Amino acid sequence: MIERKMVRSLLFVPGNRGAWLDKAVASGTDAIVFDLEGSLPYSEKESGRRGIRKVLDVAEHTGPAIFVRVNDSYGENQAADLDVLVGNGLAGILVPQVQGVDEILRLDERLSDLEDKRGLEHGTISIDPLMETPQALFASYQIATSCDRIAYMGAGISRRGDIVRTLGYRWTPEGLETLYFRSKVLLEMRAAKVHNPLSGMWGDVADLAGLRHLANQTRDIGYDGMMVIHPSHVAIVNEIFSPNPEELQRYREIQGKAQFDYTEKWLMRLMFSLQGRNLPRQQNWECKNFVELTATIVPSTPGAISNFRPSLTY
Repeated sequence: MIERKMVRSLLFVPGNRGAWLDKAVASGTDAIVFDLEGSLPYSEKESGRRGIRKVLDVAEHTGPAIFVRVNDSYGENQAADLDVLVGNGLAGILVPQVQGVDEILRLDERLSDLEDKRGLEHGTISIDPLMETPQALFASYQIATSCDRIAYMGAGISRRGDIVRTLGYRWTPEGLETLYFRSKVLLEMRAAKVHNPLSGMWGDVADLAGLRHLANQTRDIGYDGMMVIHPSHVAIVNEIFSPNPEELQRYREIQGKAQFDYTEKWLMRLMFSLQGRNLPRQQNWECKNFVELTATIVPSTPGAISNFRPSLTY
């Protein structure tokens, strides 16, 4: 089984700005997505692809996971994106303007062919279908269960992006106009057992208070992380999608009070991200081992656990 990295923050970088990689890594983001769709004119797409491929060839595997937002499925650009980019170093692709299951199935088949040709394990490249159209939002469960590559997914919440145009809502900083479909997509992702639900981004670079409000709301309804538009947003998002000392104490109390059995439902899935070093997400570990395990890797100083993020499912 392919190990997928747990992601709290997914930082967008223009596809023709590979030189910004060091700055993106320094931000502390869990993952980086180079954007070949919205940020590049047609004339720069080929040079953008080649530049990203060079970055992937030299990127350290211990750093942030690297994704690419490819072009949509309805033109010639996506095929060209995949031909250049699928290979070592690429964690996954974000697919814009998804309409339904058929295009995900075609993409899955194409990725399998390229993985076979390039000596990659089947399923290495994950798919994050961006929920930006009414058709995708309506069919989110079907899309989430369409193939095993769907590891990251979530509803868009942009102020000026495609989703505003296709749905026609009036954006507000409170986010209530998008709360329904964000919650719907999240519920259906959880039912489909999607590895890592990720929400859309806060688009105002300077308004950090607005970012904090939206990130808290997004965490409260159950998302594991969100996309970010600027390095200055990463620390806030990582903080909010990590447990605080009170939450950690609650998990310890659960462990201390409850009785567990190997055959019962009290199994948990855990992810640990400590001081920028990510350990693999573990599934089906008995909750009775939680405190013993965390004690070996979490410092006793409360302030040192800001990058620690367990995810519990009962």
